[in-house]
Amino acid sequence: MNKQVNLSDLEVGYDVPALPGMDEADIQTPCLILDLDALERNIKKMGDYAKAHGMRHRVHGKMHKSVDVAKLQEELGGAVGVCCQKVSEAEVFARGGIKDILVSNQVRDVAKIDRLAQLPKLGSDVIVCVDDVANVAELSEAAQKHGTNLGVFIEIDCGAGRCGVTTTEAVIEIAKAVQDASGLTFKGIQAYQGAMQHIDSYEGRKEKLDIAIAMVKDAVDGLKAEGIACELVSGGGTGSYYFESNSGVYNELQCGSYAFMDADYGRILDKDGNRIDQGEWENAFFILTQVMSHAKADKAICDAGLKAQSVDSGLPFIFGRDDVEYIKCSDEHGVISDPDGVLGVGEKLRLVPGHCDPTANVHDWYVGVRNGKVEVVWPVSARGKAY
Repeated sequence: MNKQVNLSDLEVGYDVPALPGMDEADIQTPCLILDLDALERNIKKMGDYAKAHGMRHRVHGKMHKSVDVAKLQEELGGAVGVCCQKVSEAEVFARGGIKDILVSNQVRDVAKIDRLAQLPKLGSDVIVCVDDVANVAELSEAAQKHGTNLGVFIEIDCGAGRCGVTTTEAVIEIAKAVQDASGLTFKGIQAYQGAMQHIDSYEGRKEKLDIAIAMVKDAVDGLKAEGIACELVSGGGTGSYYFESNSGVYNELQCGSYAFMDADYGRILDKDGNRIDQGEWENAFFILTQVMSHAKADKAICDAGLKAQSVDSGLPFIFGRDDVEYIKCSDEHGVISDPDGVLGVGEKLRLVPGHCDPTANVHDWYVGVRNGKVEVVWPVSARGKAY
């Protein structure tokens, strides 16, 4: 999907769910739709926040997997570039013209390292995360082979329990190795606390971030004592960005889901105890679905089941409705509780999925709508780029 596509060559209902200029009512379902007004407001709001707090904002490309959305985030929100999780995903954004790319993950496979080292030839500055000093030599060899330069972030495990070192001594050891390696440039620290992003309580999230911030500050101070400058300290998500931006340690945010919002993120609470999808951010990302059966008086069956969404973070909710509820799904069917029989066959509904990232990854297209019309149709550019 990262190749140029001429929309006029595509057939609605087979190749694509809609084309620009169509009425929203004629969009084929199930498909992903973006409320462009809400999306643009979310992007501008985060951009204004980052600027006001003196923070860089590197958006998470893994969330939407869309070159078009990333460019909108740069244009409207002042984003400096994207985070990606895989080399193939990063290559899609590099080929699409994104100039500043962080692979916010470890790359250890020989073939993947070789491909990573070639990405700067596409005109992008590329940074990769490291948590093992042995990886430094692997990356250096590939960069020298291709005559390129890779930036390096040392990843700290600040609570997520996944990748990353856990001591300042390890950070210093890897930083010194990077400084001594040809083809590599030490750029800073990756410290994203992913495990706490969805803790409902504001205070619960803050407690976890206080621990992370202390770890990162110790590492930065340790590097400074060794005469090693730490240009960037990167992290922060939709559930925590206000902590990192006021820490005095971080200078780059990595928020992603704020732009779309999903049901799981929407449930977390702000400092005043309000859901963050009821004031802080707007739902801009939906699965458009259609009722295809109402043979049971109290149940409507729609065409968005498991193959149209990810339910790892729970079922979707029906946007703007409290009289009907999405209660169950199988491969191709969604079951909607409709005790009063208010829904009719053919009626279309907007579902807010439980988890936006993997839901986006099972679709080929975004249909951007405004004022009841299809304004844009964008490919999910990096769909399936998991290697």
